[in-house]
Amino acid sequence: MEVRQHLSQLDLFKGLTAEQLEAITGTVTEKDYRKGELIFAEGDEGVGFYLVIRGRVKVYKLSAEGKEQIMHIFGPRMPFAEVPVFAGSRYPANAEAMESSRLFFFPKKSFITLIQENPLLAMNMLASLSQRLKQFSNLIETLSLKEVPGRLASYLLYLSDKNGSIDEFKLDIAKSQLASLLGTIPETLSRIFAKMGAREIVSIKGPEITILDREGLEDLAEGNTKL
Repeated sequence: MEVRQHLSQLDLFKGLTAEQLEAITGTVTEKDYRKGELIFAEGDEGVGFYLVIRGRVKVYKLSAEGKEQIMHIFGPRMPFAEVPVFAGSRYPANAEAMESSRLFFFPKKSFITLIQENPLLAMNMLASLSQRLKQFSNLIETLSLKEVPGRLASYLLYLSDKNGSIDEFKLDIAKSQLASLLGTIPETLSRIFAKMGAREIVSIKGPEITILDREGLEDLAEGNTKL
C-alpha cells in the first residue's frame, strides 16, 4: 500500500486535503527493523517521531541495575516519540522492535514546518498526545496504587475489552514482557496466575486466557479482594 494511502486512514491525519497528505508523504521515510533491534536509545537526539505500520514496538527504561520497565507497547496505526518533536528534547526512553516491524519515520524539522502550515494537523497531534497522557496517567496510577494481582487483573480486563469484552483471548505479549510492563518479575507473575487459576477466576493455558469469574476479576482489579 502506498504511503499516502496508509496516512489517509489514520486519525492523526484525519480531515487533511489530498495536497496536504501529499506534502506529508514527501517527508516520510520507511524503515524496517528486525526483532530485538533498537530504534533509538534513551538520550539520543530527538530527530523525529515514528508510526507503526506493521509489527510492535516497546518503549522502555532501564534501571542502573539493568532492570527493564516497559512504559508502553505500540502496534499498527500508532505513533510514538512525538514529544521530542515539540519539546526540542532528547528521547526520554528506549524503543525496540518486539517483532519484525515496518515503521514510518517523520523528521522533526519537516514535520514542524507542516504543522505551522496546517493547524488541523496540530490539533490532531494534540489529540493524540492527550490520549497518550491519559494512558500514562492510568499506568502510573496502576503501578503506584495497586498491588501486582490488581495490576494483572486490570490488564486482563483491558485485553478483554480491547477484543470486544470477550472471555477468551490470547495474551498479546510474552509473560516476561508482561511482568516488565506490570513492574514485577516473571516468577511473581506466574505465582499470581496460578492463584487466579486455583480460585477459578481465570483459566490459563500458555498464552490462552479464559475469564471464568468476571466479577471476581473486577473486584481484584479494584482492590476489593485479595489473592
